[in-house]
Amino acid sequence: MNKILSFLKIIFPSTKTEGFIFLFFAILYGANAWFIAENFSIIYDDRIPWDAYFSFDNRAIIQTGGGFERHPLSNYFFDQIRNFALLISGNHYNSTFRLVLALLSTLIISLANVQIFKYLHNIIRLPLKISLLILFFYGLFVTNILLSFTPETYTYTLLFLSIFNYYSAKQIQDEKTVSFGATIFGSVFIGGLTITNIVKVYIPFLFEKKIFWNWKKIGIAVSKVAVSAGIFIFLFLLRLDFNIQNFFTKTEEQYDKFSTPKVTPLWDMICSWFFGGNILFSNYEIRDYHNKDKTFYYKALFMDVYSSIIPYIFIGVILLMLIWSIFRNYKNRLVWILVISFFVDILIHCVLKFGLHTSYIYGGHFIFVYPLLFGWLFFSFKDKKMPLTFLYGTLMILTVYLGFNNFYRLTEFYQFLETYYK
Repeated sequence: MNKILSFLKIIFPSTKTEGFIFLFFAILYGANAWFIAENFSIIYDDRIPWDAYFSFDNRAIIQTGGGFERHPLSNYFFDQIRNFALLISGNHYNSTFRLVLALLSTLIISLANVQIFKYLHNIIRLPLKISLLILFFYGLFVTNILLSFTPETYTYTLLFLSIFNYYSAKQIQDEKTVSFGATIFGSVFIGGLTITNIVKVYIPFLFEKKIFWNWKKIGIAVSKVAVSAGIFIFLFLLRLDFNIQNFFTKTEEQYDKFSTPKVTPLWDMICSWFFGGNILFSNYEIRDYHNKDKTFYYKALFMDVYSSIIPYIFIGVILLMLIWSIFRNYKNRLVWILVISFFVDILIHCVLKFGLHTSYIYGGHFIFVYPLLFGWLFFSFKDKKMPLTFLYGTLMILTVYLGFNNFYRLTEFYQFLETYYK
């Protein structure tokens, strides 16, 4: 019973401040989600198979959980979400159905934001005003805004990764180990929604106290990986009817499709879409799309690269602060967990180029690293007033610019919906 209560305290708000934070974001994101779901069909339209806005595959995810080669167990997860939404809507794919899906996303992203606050306040132990500023800055990111009304694997992945990251950091800080149950939970839920994320569940094992100097600890860690991976693989093969060749064939097709070089220069795709597109909205590009049978034509919205120097400077400042944080905390085990986790996504998208042309949709896999590294940067100057004041002032300026830019771009998104999805 105590373990269950401790687990619930990790997931849900457990203090008045955390409760206020959850309500603040739930109301802020919820108003936007409600407006879009109630007035426009873009969140779910049975005629639109994919890519209606920013390359999200809402209908495919809701109906099938997405492609098994990338989202191996998500069909089980989204079957329950779809059935719940249909129960509330009276078995109709109407505005009520869309609203349930959108508000579930709102609650999930609001809970994920609470996890970030817990880490900043309980793990890093930053002063309240600094934690709240970092959190508010993070709450304005493109990823959080879009996922707060979008029923996608990334929405739930962001919550599960945030929870697991906070839990594992707390265990390591307290000189404890990640439990068998948490390892299995992480493997099935995090790896099940996106297969490449399963490796992030095992990264904290590398930083448990003196693990490489104790054969018993190594054996326990290996057994955790083996058991959790075994359960994951069994569930995955069960979905495939044990046809593993189909998985390899599909994976090769997906890699060829999503790693093809684009006209946009590589450096600009990395800057504008991987690093920037998950934080700061850019210009939009509207394209003509149709369903498989070409019986329905629709407009799809994508992000273009940045068109002025200011967004590049904005993203450059953020990257410099992240690098600064790493150098300031190079002896910190918890920082290296974040860095290695982030490097997994850099390798997949920037080096292997998988999905780089739409990497602004992948933020749910790594965007939580940004505020936490910012938090560690503030922590590294905890006894130095001048650098702290400079960092606080810089973050204030970044927050104001981010807020104005993203609000303006959101109104342009509304205009797109008003024109094509009323």
